[in-house]
Amino acid sequence: MAIRKRTVGVALALVAVLALSLASIGSASSAKSEATIKVALITDIGGLNDKGFNALANVGLQTAKKKLKVQGRVFISKSAADYVPNLSAAARGNYDLVIAVGFLMSDSLSAVAKKFPKTKFAIVDVSAPFMKGKPKNVRGIVFAEQEAGYLAGVAAATVSKTGTVSTIGGIKIPPVDAFIAGFQAGAKATKPGITLLNDYSQDFVDQAKCKELALNQIAQGSDVVFQVAGGCGLGALSAAQEKGVWGIGVDNDQSFLGKHVLTSAQKKVDQGVFQTIQLVTTGKFKGGVDGLFSVKNDGVGFGKVSPAAPPTLAAKLASVSAAIKAGKISKIPRLVK
Repeated sequence: MAIRKRTVGVALALVAVLALSLASIGSASSAKSEATIKVALITDIGGLNDKGFNALANVGLQTAKKKLKVQGRVFISKSAADYVPNLSAAARGNYDLVIAVGFLMSDSLSAVAKKFPKTKFAIVDVSAPFMKGKPKNVRGIVFAEQEAGYLAGVAAATVSKTGTVSTIGGIKIPPVDAFIAGFQAGAKATKPGITLLNDYSQDFVDQAKCKELALNQIAQGSDVVFQVAGGCGLGALSAAQEKGVWGIGVDNDQSFLGKHVLTSAQKKVDQGVFQTIQLVTTGKFKGGVDGLFSVKNDGVGFGKVSPAAPPTLAAKLASVSAAIKAGKISKIPRLVK
């Protein structure tokens, strides 16, 4: 009888161990399935060292890897000639989502998306419904840059002592002009008689070009320089620091560059990238449409205000931001006149 009981006990123990083993295997399989989504990020020519646009996109990818357990890889574009090869390599690599970072990749992505209709694509700064061929497998990640620019313009006009402020754009493309147009509108609304200077470097990388333009603007009286030129624009901020005037950053919160950065016109590319990846993980991704990020959904805004700025400036910008969110300030232009 004792032997029989012992046999039954051993059998029950084996069943329990087997159940635990199966549960463990099931758990491992579940964890593996959660991590099977693969995301590729294709940078623009600024690369990950631009301290802004591309770097922010990568932050979004890294956050998704951590929080959503996706796999991810970054493809670096060193020139425009790399766009199609990088996009194609990612599509052939069976990535579930391929994200192109930047307006300049629009035509390249249109061509690649057509060749890989089963692959999901997204592109920053391009409206999918207006892309060449209107690809149905591409989602746009677009921003209300004019709203962030408006806030930067308010800040600039508020602190300017010379009555002259300026902007330096990279290449003259819609998202760059939207920042500048918004800036000019905000500055004029704050100080109607203000003088506005604007130049384009035709470059997003070469800091020397933007620094030279900024030095010329400062020589003309500008005491606030807003850079909208990616990595090139870091040169403009350097010029502002060198000459003892204010600089305003773009895309990222660039306050880490020093107290001479009055604030930054934030464009939260990281949130745009992260939320688009999240749509894929939840099965809610839809191509042929856009995700719009604005002040209202905290997709754009203003960064930290310099501790050397007037103590009331941060509160003023918060008030203007609330007015934009409430629709009290609307119809901010996106086109530079």
